[in-house]
Amino acid sequence: MTEQEPVSQSGGQPAPGDANRSDPGSRAAGEAVPEGLWIKCAQCGEMLYKPEYREELHVCRHCGHHKRLTARERIAITADEESFREHDADMRSGDPLRFPLYEEKLREDEERTGLREAMVWGECAIDGMPVVLAVMDFGFRGGSMGAVVGEKLARAAEHAADSRVPLVVSACSGGARMQEGIVSLLQMAKTTAVVSRLAREGIPYIAIYTDPLTAGVFASFASVADVAIAEQNALVGFAGPRVIEQAFKIKLPAGSHTAEFQHEHGMVDIVVPRRGLRPLLVRLLRLLSPRGKEGSA
Repeated sequence: MTEQEPVSQSGGQPAPGDANRSDPGSRAAGEAVPEGLWIKCAQCGEMLYKPEYREELHVCRHCGHHKRLTARERIAITADEESFREHDADMRSGDPLRFPLYEEKLREDEERTGLREAMVWGECAIDGMPVVLAVMDFGFRGGSMGAVVGEKLARAAEHAADSRVPLVVSACSGGARMQEGIVSLLQMAKTTAVVSRLAREGIPYIAIYTDPLTAGVFASFASVADVAIAEQNALVGFAGPRVIEQAFKIKLPAGSHTAEFQHEHGMVDIVVPRRGLRPLLVRLLRLLSPRGKEGSA
């Protein structure tokens, strides 16, 4: 479910909406229409005008498909402008099992995403309220959780507890990182234990489920938040539907791994479209956070 390549507008039939985008009389004869202004929705195939698509937070206005965001894009639509201060930006994974080609693949993902790992965390403000924000990026090793992702989440939770400010985690993941074996699986226990400190000390912890959220991350720290919010139509579940159908030789009902299905069965507190996510966070933070209550008085 990735964004397809922009469609060229030089030659051929004009894309939908071209007549409304520019005045044909304003261009000299033979002048090409700029390329890269249109993309095709990965779900419904409709053409989307990129400036409007960005304004809609990369949500298709025809079918409501939510494009997967990078960690940086997610931070930009969640935190107050220029308020995010990253921690542990240079932390990198090791190769404890000397897994074939693992280090090479890590370097490839670094170059492609500009990240050192599948999680970015730091301090920011949301509507002026201080927050510790941790965001996962599916583009880096499928958002899988190895030792570094587990350590970053643990540090984010400890910092939130020490600072007595809420923790907000945006989670998307394919699960534990197979190249790190048991080291990766241990992160499930580690991260779940560290966020439990927030519950004991009365520090709010809000998790945002984005597409896709599965396996070890869903089964550990993501599922024990005080409030679990899911983006509309996100794939959410422990094992993917294809894995279940192949393992148990059964046919799952349609939509069994959607955020909406999980909400109906009590695993998600609320499902919202992307446009409604930040306003909901602001409301929750003001309700749950002592500092938020003071600021709204």
